[in-house]
Amino acid sequence: MKKQIAVLPGDGIGPEVVKQAIKVLDAIAERYQFDFTYDYADIGAIAIDKTGNPLPDATLEACLNSDAILFGAIGDPKYDNDPSLKVRPEQGLLRMRKSLELYANIRPVTTYPTLLHLSPLKKEYVDNVDMVIYRELISGIYFGEKGRTEDPEGAYDVCSYQKTEIERIGRLAFEAAQKRRKKLTLVDKANVLETSRLWRHTIQEIAADYPDVSLDMMFVDNAAMQLIVAPNQFDVMVTSNLFGDILSDESSVLVGSLGLMPSASVGKNTSLFEPIHGSYPQAAGKNIANPCGAILSAAMMLDSFQQFEAGDRIRAAVKFLLEKGIGTQDLNPKKPQTCDYFGDLVAHLVHLEEDFGASSELDDQISTII
Repeated sequence: MKKQIAVLPGDGIGPEVVKQAIKVLDAIAERYQFDFTYDYADIGAIAIDKTGNPLPDATLEACLNSDAILFGAIGDPKYDNDPSLKVRPEQGLLRMRKSLELYANIRPVTTYPTLLHLSPLKKEYVDNVDMVIYRELISGIYFGEKGRTEDPEGAYDVCSYQKTEIERIGRLAFEAAQKRRKKLTLVDKANVLETSRLWRHTIQEIAADYPDVSLDMMFVDNAAMQLIVAPNQFDVMVTSNLFGDILSDESSVLVGSLGLMPSASVGKNTSLFEPIHGSYPQAAGKNIANPCGAILSAAMMLDSFQQFEAGDRIRAAVKFLLEKGIGTQDLNPKKPQTCDYFGDLVAHLVHLEEDFGASSELDDQISTII
């Protein structure tokens, strides 16, 4: 297999965690005889500093010519702390999503038994959480007409959806549910919003094509509560842009660290893979960032190439290390590993011929490594 990958490290800790993901992809390439070509480009604050544009044309071109995009993070305090600035890092991300038609954001949420103590919720609430959130990404209120009224004290943001926009992400979510526990939850506000009523009608309509999937529907306020009191009831969740943004961020606290969570944004011609955390500028350059989200995003990229064995190899390696209590500062403050070293460990496990998940000899090997 030969693939061209656009690499957009971005700002803050983005370059550090992306470096680890590339390290692991290189180990995968060697093990499975894949051929990955990397095309590096700038986005976000670093791109503004260099060109005045948060998404330079060269970066967009690199993305358009790639089989997949590996993305780090965007954001810098000098832009975040001045809302009056006309050019901002997040504009590059929104433009990229729209230009590449990255219409579906996919965010897995999985808890690890050895890390349940890090969750702010009781262990019994977050045990065995294994769900995926499908968020519509390039329509809705974020992309609708917006502005101020003639009266400067008024403002408006228009939320609109087309049936086709709902249907394409709905089918992705149903197909994912078919491969999992065959349960799909639509989250909306159909008792108030007309767009939500369109969502509900459309999802119910296409449900007939997936008779093996159980469909339930939940108002967003109830869904927000259920994510806290009984998150393990969910399998696949599908929802609109705004609701998905809020609920997926809420779900991220269940696992105990933002640094653990990967994501994918699926488009018509290419897809983007990124950890969900932000640029975390306070940690930039200190080698303390958690690279798990970026590494697991690389595993999702391999899945998109239909290389499921390779993706599972990465996930198994990360899980093995976490079960051994090995992690960065956010996971194991008493004996933290560096960002770079955690990446080394995952790459090492990927290379091993043994089934490390069942190998007693590897315990001694890992002890020697760390």
